[in-house]
Order: sequence, then structure tokens, then C-alpha cells
Amino acid sequence: MLELTFINFIIIISFGFCIGIMASVLGIGGGAFMVPFLVLFFEIPIHNAIAVSLVAIVAVSSTVASINVEKGFANMRLGIILEMFMAVGAITGALILFELDEKFVRSVFGIFLFPISILMLLKIRKSSRKRDEEIDCSLEKFKGSLSCMFYDPSISKDIKYSVKNILPASLISFFGGSLSGLLGIGGGIVQVPLMNLVCGLPIKAAAATSNFMIGVSACAGVFIFFRRGLIINEIAGALVIGIVFGSLTGVRVLHKTKSNKIQAVFALLLFMTGIKMLMG
Repeated sequence: MLELTFINFIIIISFGFCIGIMASVLGIGGGAFMVPFLVLFFEIPIHNAIAVSLVAIVAVSSTVASINVEKGFANMRLGIILEMFMAVGAITGALILFELDEKFVRSVFGIFLFPISILMLLKIRKSSRKRDEEIDCSLEKFKGSLSCMFYDPSISKDIKYSVKNILPASLISFFGGSLSGLLGIGGGIVQVPLMNLVCGLPIKAAAATSNFMIGVSACAGVFIFFRRGLIINEIAGALVIGIVFGSLTGVRVLHKTKSNKIQAVFALLLFMTGIKMLMG
């Protein structure tokens, strides 16, 4: 088990700061990076690493969600609907986890990182072909109780959009929540492309709404791990400190810049981490 020396404390805070920036920009929670980091570099058992990761994801969501809601980026009505299914899935995934072998969980996690990295690269290609300014903002599209609008400072323009396919999105949200509880990843890696491709949200609105949602599903999983005594308080506290400051920085990046280059870097990092997890 990791001895939390001063050097390790600074390393964890610095890592948390970087994760906070990435998580708030992409809306994916950051668990896909935190769990391998704690397991591979500090040799923390994966069940404890997942528990700490979920605590950190709650911190990301709590820090970023209020700002995104105030700025109008997050679609709260859609988020509330989908997060109910995520929470149920998170509890289910957390309960299943305790019945599985640690080596098996590591292998599943490593394999799961490969499609995530590919998905992030595909999102970059798609966004390069379709500019933000080309989003359909006609009045015919801007209708329905879940439709919304936000001001995008990067293009100095109001973006209007309508929400569709709620039922299939709800079912996929349950799957995303299950991954949150099972692998400690927050579920945002499923929710962001889900809301962007299935529900029709612009990518910035999808990331902001995901950050609003993932805290609820993570809380549901944290409750299970807390009752099992698997949360390492010192490590979780150090990670949360870095994540809070990183999230406050990252939310400004989300509002004002595009994230294609950041996505490419982290897609490569995910791929390399997946290989290392499979190698043990």
C-alpha cells in the first residue's frame, strides 16, 4: 500500500490538477486515467483505486457543474432524466465488482481503454469536417421541452439545439452508469458521445451536461465502496485538492477554446495505458 510521503502528496496533487483540466474540458470524469495511475504507479489494489477515483469524480462534477449551469452550457432537464438511469447502473456495477477477480477487472479495464481512444480520435475527425458554426439553429429545430440554447464565446454566437431519442439514450445511460460502478470511470466517456451523436447536443453542451451528471452516478457507487471500507482517505483528499483547482482552470478552457489537440494527446495516452494494464 502507498505510503503518503510529502513527495507522493505533491505528485498526486499535480496529477489531480492535470486530470481536473482534462475532465472538465471533455466531460469524462477522468477515472480512465486515475485508476491506472493509482494501480500502476503506486501499486494500490484496483478496488481501492476505483473507490478513490469515484470520490475524485464527485469533486470534478461538484466543481464544474455549478459554473456550467450558470453559463447555460449544461442541459439540466436532460441531465436529470439520464442521471437517474446512470445512478441505478452505477449501483449495479459496484455490486458486481466485488464478485470478480482483481486480475480479471484489470484486463477488462485495459481492453476497455482501446475503443475509448479510438472513439476520441473519431470525434476529432468528425469535428474537423463539421464546424461549430454549421449547427442547425433554425426555429423548426428549436422546439420541444428539452431544447436549449447557450452562448459560445469561442465563436461569439448563440447555439440552439433540440434533443431527440430520449428512450434509447436512457438505456445507454444505464450502461454508462454500470461502467462507472464497475470500473470507476464516471460514465462520462459513454455519456458525451451519447448526447452528441444520439441526442443531438453540440459537443460543448454534451461535455457540460455530462459533468453535471457524472457526480450523481459516482455518488451512488461511492456509497457502496464506503460501506466496504475501501476508500483511502489520505489519497482521495490529495487527489481532490488537485482536481478542484484543475477543474476551475479547465472549465475556462471548455468555454473559450476547442479541445481537438487535447483529445488527440489523451487518446494516445489512453491507448498506451491500456497496453500497460494488460501487461500487468
